[in-house]
Amino acid sequence: MSINVLDPRVAQQVAAGEVVDRPASVVKELVENALDAGASRVEVELGDGGTSRILIRDDGSGMPPEDARLSVLRHATSKIQKVEDIETVTTLGFRGEALPSIASVSSFCLTTSTGEGAATKVTVDGGANAEVSPASHPKGTTVLVDRLFYNVPARRAFLKRLV
Repeated sequence: MSINVLDPRVAQQVAAGEVVDRPASVVKELVENALDAGASRVEVELGDGGTSRILIRDDGSGMPPEDARLSVLRHATSKIQKVEDIETVTTLGFRGEALPSIASVSSFCLTTSTGEGAATKVTVDGGANAEVSPASHPKGTTVLVDRLFYNVPARRAFLKRLV
């Protein structure tokens, strides 16, 4: 099933207001996406406990170019199309909030390939408009999250207090 932006009424009803509040929540969301994509191998690399760098690489199904472009838009999901679909969801995620939420508070780069044709690279810096370009990548997806919360000083200060 292709990724589609949810009707605003459906999005409003299913949105849980999930917030990316620490590096662990970013890793959780990205690993769940990899598993939902059928990955049999998921690599996780962290720099400074995830605040300077999080890299998640998988060998899942990857995304075609249009789906990759849509994946960083709020409520863009391949898992549901109407509220009733929530009752039959068998995936770990379904709301289409994780990638745009992460991209809004970091320097974000997603590179993905279905294994057919060129791969697609999507970069977003602090929630700015996505830049999409062709790339080279094996089948699967790599997400690089740099400088988590660089543009949210209050969240960075909160993380420093936890350490």
